[in-house]
Amino acid sequence: MPNTHYFTPGPAALYPTYAQHLQEALHLQIGSISHRSRFFSEIYEQTYRALQQLLGFDDEVAVLFVGSATEVWERSIQNGVDSRSAHLVNGAFSEKFYQFAKLLQKDAIAHTVAEGKGFVAEEVLQTFQEAHKIKPIDFLAFTHNETATGVSTPSETIERIADAFPDAIRVVDMVSSAPYPHIDFRKVESAFFSVQKAFGMPAGLGVWLVNHKFLKKSEALAQKGAITGTYHRLSELWKHFEQFQTPATPPVLPIYLLGKIAEDLNQIGIEQVRKLTDQKAQLLYEAIGKSKSLEIAVAEPAHRSATVVVANTQKEASALIEQIKNDLNMEIGAGYGKAKNTQIRIANFPAVDFSATQQLADYLAQC
Repeated sequence: MPNTHYFTPGPAALYPTYAQHLQEALHLQIGSISHRSRFFSEIYEQTYRALQQLLGFDDEVAVLFVGSATEVWERSIQNGVDSRSAHLVNGAFSEKFYQFAKLLQKDAIAHTVAEGKGFVAEEVLQTFQEAHKIKPIDFLAFTHNETATGVSTPSETIERIADAFPDAIRVVDMVSSAPYPHIDFRKVESAFFSVQKAFGMPAGLGVWLVNHKFLKKSEALAQKGAITGTYHRLSELWKHFEQFQTPATPPVLPIYLLGKIAEDLNQIGIEQVRKLTDQKAQLLYEAIGKSKSLEIAVAEPAHRSATVVVANTQKEASALIEQIKNDLNMEIGAGYGKAKNTQIRIANFPAVDFSATQQLADYLAQC
């Protein structure tokens, strides 16, 4: 049987060169080297430089490694919120970011829109600026790509809202879109992702990008007696980053593989990666638009994700998922949460083959 094509939104399809890099890593015994060795520091720095080129940030920004993107929700709130956090919520994952702030006993507010809807900058600004007059907002949480619903927030919208709060710590969750979005790191203090989606790796590594402004905020909070974490508090992570080290034993093998895949993406070029992503997304959305039994879940084209395409189904989604698996040997994702049986989710990450996407699109158009 030919290999299954995975269009699942995470864990997702492995990047085409993953096996090659894994074999090379095994040959080099990467999994056995000391994380205090010069060899590991070289791996860390190589991965840092590859991501720097790919994502377009300067030396003001550190790359820190943690267990998952979910951990970054917690760490960023602990290290960045003093007065009040403000969250843009339009689905399950942006909602969880907001709820983490509540669980950590922070004063958190949210501008919430219905699932499947995007944000209007003027409406968000009205909500937050009125709240800011009562109690200052010093932490802004954006979710660039809501994995649960397939809604993307344009970078221009993020920047416009971020510009209105220049003193705040502005954080972008780009878990299911990095490296696709163009994030201006002069306008935000942090962004983060995990490797099991668009970087085409198994789960187990969270990547946290942070600048000096965020570090200074964390240090100021600690001086005031705030709990900013333990071994993964920002100041400790940063101190070790300066030597391309980590506070505790890290997953050395995934860090190495991430750097290699980032180098591969750099060989293609980020603009070409974005172009191919857009072309594949267009194929999928056009096919869903032609289908008699499917409907594009995000009505507004400007808010449709290029990396997680979501469609409403007339019949149970599980039946269509099984049909596609049997007929095409392809795995697509179910809807998230309450939409499990009424939606399908199709990942459109760099690892996804263009010809396979065309085949899936042709099939969906006939459904």
